[in-house]
Amino acid sequence: MATLMRFDPVREMTTLRDEMTRLFARSADSAVGATWAPPIDVFDTPDAIVVKAELPGIEADQVEVQLDDNVLSLKGERKFTEEIEDGRYHRIERSYGHFSRNLTLPKDVKADEISAKFTNGVLEVRIPKADEVMPRRIAVATAG
Repeated sequence: MATLMRFDPVREMTTLRDEMTRLFARSADSAVGATWAPPIDVFDTPDAIVVKAELPGIEADQVEVQLDDNVLSLKGERKFTEEIEDGRYHRIERSYGHFSRNLTLPKDVKADEISAKFTNGVLEVRIPKADEVMPRRIAVATAG
């Protein structure tokens, strides 16, 4: 006699997720060489636009920050270097390989004053805003 099982969408999604994980993580090599995008926050203050990127496990000298034609590029690579002796991976969820993020900046920034610092795995790029062009009152002289 067959037993009926109640449909459980959470269990079905968990099963699907586990199957997908097995498919993509059969070997550590499947994660190597991939491209990924680090999560970023972008906000502005009265005097600057600030970009923060989470880059845990990466050193400052492995990150490249460039500005070209008002496009800010963050690039680098997190290498897969962890070897396990007498074992195998069951799950690889951290991203490895090259990463890249591109952000188009507004035209009114001071490109020559952009600064970047790297603290505890977080890259912070400060892009100063250009001084706003203020309207100037011009005195009109009378003839005569």
